[in-house]
Amino acid sequence: FVGGILREVARAAAVLTADPQAALAARYFLEGSRLDDGDERHLDEAAAAYRRALIVDPDLVPAIVNLANIRYSRDELIEAQALYERAVGLDPECFEAHFNLGNIQHDLGRFDRALGCYREAVALNPGYPDAHFYLAVTLEKLGYSQEARPHWKTYQELAPKGEWVELAREFLE
Repeated sequence: FVGGILREVARAAAVLTADPQAALAARYFLEGSRLDDGDERHLDEAAAAYRRALIVDPDLVPAIVNLANIRYSRDELIEAQALYERAVGLDPECFEAHFNLGNIQHDLGRFDRALGCYREAVALNPGYPDAHFYLAVTLEKLGYSQEARPHWKTYQELAPKGEWVELAREFLE
């Protein structure tokens, strides 16, 4: 997902001289990214910068995703979901949006919907351990233990010191 964001920033930077609107959107996005440092005290400012970027360029997927991430971190699930869905509509290969849509559906107990999101996330980024972990968890919750097994194994392989490696090991025993 970082690669996608960097591609978008590079795209914006490439048109800086040719398109002043794109330059302005890129400037606001980069300002938001600078402020979006995980410190709760800066998140309102970061969100405002992302919104300014979206006023200038409503299709700037990285700004949409980052604004959605802020909403999600504040447990504003409906708002975050709408933003992630917008990002997927603009960029169907946006891994982070699919993955976080899965997280929201999972948080809401909508495991069948989460399953589709996680499957898409794994297809888009098979090297991301947490996508395999949450896909395995969701499959287990839906009673598909056999289908979950390869994802538990992949999680262990990709994150041998990961937060949930012991849980994955238990499910594989």
